[in-house]
Amino acid sequence: MKDEALEESANLPAPEVIAADITADLEAALEQFATIAEDLKTDG
Repeated sequence: MKDEALEESANLPAPEVIAADITADLEAALEQFATIAEDLKTDG
């Protein structure tokens, strides 16, 4: 009997690819948040 989670993990991208994707997502989110923060400063 095999654990399906272990089989699925074999299909994941390399850790450095996952890290790069996470970094890109976080940077995009941070830019969006900075824009919102600036808008709040000018509105308030």
